[in-house]
Amino acid sequence: MMKTFLHLNTSTGGSTGIDHAQGNEFFSAAALAAVSQAAERAGFYGVYVTEHPFPSDARLKAGVGHHSLDPLVPLSVAAAVTTKLRLCTYIYVLPYHNPFVAARAMASLDVVSGGRLVMGVGVGWMEEEFEALGVNFAERNELTDEAIGAMKAAWTQENVKLEGRHFRATGNTMLPHPVQQPHPPIYVGGNSRLAARRAGQMGDGFMPFLNPARFSKIRHTAAIETLDQFAKIVNYAQSVAKAAGRPPLDIGGMLTALGPWGQPNFDINEVIAEAHQLKDLGVNVIYLGVGGRTYREQCDQVERMGQEVLPHLP
Repeated sequence: MMKTFLHLNTSTGGSTGIDHAQGNEFFSAAALAAVSQAAERAGFYGVYVTEHPFPSDARLKAGVGHHSLDPLVPLSVAAAVTTKLRLCTYIYVLPYHNPFVAARAMASLDVVSGGRLVMGVGVGWMEEEFEALGVNFAERNELTDEAIGAMKAAWTQENVKLEGRHFRATGNTMLPHPVQQPHPPIYVGGNSRLAARRAGQMGDGFMPFLNPARFSKIRHTAAIETLDQFAKIVNYAQSVAKAAGRPPLDIGGMLTALGPWGQPNFDINEVIAEAHQLKDLGVNVIYLGVGGRTYREQCDQVERMGQEVLPHLP
């Protein structure tokens, strides 16, 4: 059965379905706890959150990007009030972070949750945010690759000796290691062949997304406008994994065409049909959002989703 992740609605603006005036309604500990518990009761595999620490005003006005909480905070709330729900970053922008600080944060969440972290990572795309954070945008792919390797070393080894572009470990140890062995699953986001190759060589999952051609230059990743294009990049990622002698990747897909559950144009049968189409392309992980004017209304919609949609997914 597909692993279904619910957007925890910890972001505002853009296409998230929550405006800035509503933000605190959904950002409180009470709201995060209630929605997480509703997701677990409804049968969701997990919840996911995004990351934009300091987005550009110009990008927000253009309708791309959004505000968000630090991803580890809402996921920690979700961890504290549930027992089985997986906790996913979709996505955590690795170049924004020192890899060992990122490894410590993620290992901490995996430990306190009893081994429920799924770490979705990406290279990022908003140049102005990179500039504000003091990170070289041109280095983002190299920083991501070395960060994945550095995190794995910190999670699985002691007396780590490793040098990167902006760090040098001369014999360092990070304990405790994550609960999940050898480490939490790493899902790689992006649409390019480079992202697909990164997933096949270094990841446990691959998360391409539908991206209109008009947004390709803005988001600095390839356009994916058809299911054929989606299938092509997925097949390439799986072929890289196979050639490397690695197990098949989990493949993530996002149900976005119909908008969040609860919108007037939301058709249950179309959502189920779309999920079956994605399964035929190799997708076994689904990401979706559930709307609501308040978090209590959102909880009701989540429970309806559990009754009317999740049992019919492949």
